[in-house]
Amino acid sequence: MTSESAVSTAVVDELGARLKAYEGRPAAVAGIGKDPVNEPMIRHWCEAMGDTNPAYAGPDAIAPPTMLQAWTMGGLSGHSGRTGAHDELFDLLDEAGCTSVVATDCEQEYLRPLRPGDEVTFDAVIEAVSDRKTTKLGTGYFVTTRMDVRVDQDLVGTHRFRILKYAPARQKQKRKPEEEGARARRPRPVVNRDNAGFWEGVERHQLLIQRCTNCGTLRHPWLPGCNTCGGPDWDTVEASGDGTVYSYVVMHHPPFPAFNPPYAVGLIELAEGVRIVSNVVGVPYDKVRVGLPVRLEFRRYDDDEDDPLVLPVFRVQEGREGGVG
Repeated sequence: MTSESAVSTAVVDELGARLKAYEGRPAAVAGIGKDPVNEPMIRHWCEAMGDTNPAYAGPDAIAPPTMLQAWTMGGLSGHSGRTGAHDELFDLLDEAGCTSVVATDCEQEYLRPLRPGDEVTFDAVIEAVSDRKTTKLGTGYFVTTRMDVRVDQDLVGTHRFRILKYAPARQKQKRKPEEEGARARRPRPVVNRDNAGFWEGVERHQLLIQRCTNCGTLRHPWLPGCNTCGGPDWDTVEASGDGTVYSYVVMHHPPFPAFNPPYAVGLIELAEGVRIVSNVVGVPYDKVRVGLPVRLEFRRYDDDEDDPLVLPVFRVQEGREGGVG
């Protein structure tokens, strides 16, 4: 029996019916946010997102609308208002072989801004369970929960969260490099009139940053206008190449023929103050840490004379792989 057939045909109808019975059942009742809406959390959020909107600071500050879920999160200890229906549903899926989970999307609706001092309450319901679905990841069910967020009795926002709970598909056994032949070509960047200058610089082994000629603000990625003053005119400055790892992820999935996971993708803060997404090289992926000093270099990928690909990457500076944090 394959992993995918762990959700066997013999039990699909029965399992699907049992799962559907959970639609409309509460997942949380009278949940209470662990903290009131507060300025420190708003500040941390804005710093992490690089959001300098003045509406989120000062005596009349509001919380960024996209923080809606942050005020309802229970942390490692969870919430006292949670019901057993959600856990029961997931137990059924686990017993049927759907032991893996991946978040697929979320939808939020904002009815009024939240302000420091607001105390949030919420209810959550299992809104929908899909029919059995077969995806590239495996076979399973999409589960959608809806959370209604209130302050006093007023509905302030709605958060829908959808996941796929699935039985992993059997992975093909990896062949040795000598058996694979030539590696697939990497996808080429989409070059348009707004970012063509950036890629022309990369071809010359220059990392160019846009600079607004009206207010002097540097920006990356390239945009047709300044997001500080709105000015349409700009020139460029060449990055020094020094930077640090501001954040990072390690890519394990999905597999793609041109890449060899796992590998580290970093959000690099350049010395000039802007950030760029690129690969972190020079150390194993599990040695990448926030705060590591890195240095720009340019790599050529694919032996294609007709369509060469040069990309900026960032190498951890020798002797500094101990990192920070």
